[in-house]
Amino acid sequence: MSTHVTIIGAGLGGLTLARVLHVHGIPATVYEAETSATARAQGGMLDIHEDTGQSALRAAGLTDEFRGLVLEGREATRVLDTDGTVLFDDGSERGRPEVLRGELRRVLLDSLPAGTVRWGHKVSGVRALGGGRHEVSFADGTTAVTDLLVGADGAWSRVRPLLSDATPAYIGRSFVETYLYDADARHPAGAKAVGGGSMFALAPGKGIQAHRESGGTLHTYVVISEPQEWFAAIDFTEPAAAAARIAREFEGWAPELTALITDGETAPVLRTLNALPADHRWDRVPGVTLLGDAAHLAAPNGEGANLAMYDGAELGKAIAAHPDDIETALTAYEHAMFPRSAASATDGNQLLELLYGDEAPHGLLRMFAEGE
Repeated sequence: MSTHVTIIGAGLGGLTLARVLHVHGIPATVYEAETSATARAQGGMLDIHEDTGQSALRAAGLTDEFRGLVLEGREATRVLDTDGTVLFDDGSERGRPEVLRGELRRVLLDSLPAGTVRWGHKVSGVRALGGGRHEVSFADGTTAVTDLLVGADGAWSRVRPLLSDATPAYIGRSFVETYLYDADARHPAGAKAVGGGSMFALAPGKGIQAHRESGGTLHTYVVISEPQEWFAAIDFTEPAAAAARIAREFEGWAPELTALITDGETAPVLRTLNALPADHRWDRVPGVTLLGDAAHLAAPNGEGANLAMYDGAELGKAIAAHPDDIETALTAYEHAMFPRSAASATDGNQLLELLYGDEAPHGLLRMFAEGE
């Protein structure tokens, strides 16, 4: 095959695509804006699903490496009332083992030939050259011309405008992230509340969620449904004041829960949540496609990373199956990806209604009781 695949973005989806292509002897180059693999923290825990994320890792030949990353017991789930009362507690495994996102990314990076990822390449523009070829311009003044361009560059993709006019829209809800370290010794009440896996304390429109990562690290996601202007009025450059302001939204909640916010050992980080339309799709444009959040950004529902990896694996397999007919490969990939991502986004929106809707937390409890 003479076509060289150019991938924009070294997230889990882009790296999975590069790895599956490598398994099939197809060269690829990944361009990433970050300056190195360690340029920033890579987020928290991921539960890797059997039919998507694990399937992708099998296609990548990395199942054993993935199994070596699994943190045992982290599938445990509990739901607390706002006063700290345990409403649901299940320590069983459900076939969705938990790993740290950064470690999974490292496994993918280590599986690629040296030089596959070009760090420090921030895309400044892309343009069609005709005949399915595209030119990518980078902020450092360099360019790359490619026969096949894949946008794996996330929510604010620079490649997406070649295919679609859609842009992500704020969903009316944001996360604020905090961390506690060595919590069993230093924050025992919070560690006890969270337990060994994930914890949900929910009320209509808001919640305090936390996950035990490696050792005694507790990663908290505070959920608040307010317009962006509300968050803009909080000065996040003043960590203690910002944490106190966020905690005020949970006045009267159990102190071991609000302490997950106010005792945070890192500055609280605002994560504004955006999404593309659930049915986002585009007409076939020669020589270019998208995967992961670039293609189907959805509100956080536990599926995003899994779908991105699955997209990468499926696209890689489609290219390998049609190495001399890229348009056939891209058409097959998109034909399957569009309904898959739409169904996932719709299911995810229903889950978010259970988590933060008017009946929270009782909708989630019903779901668990029904064995969903």
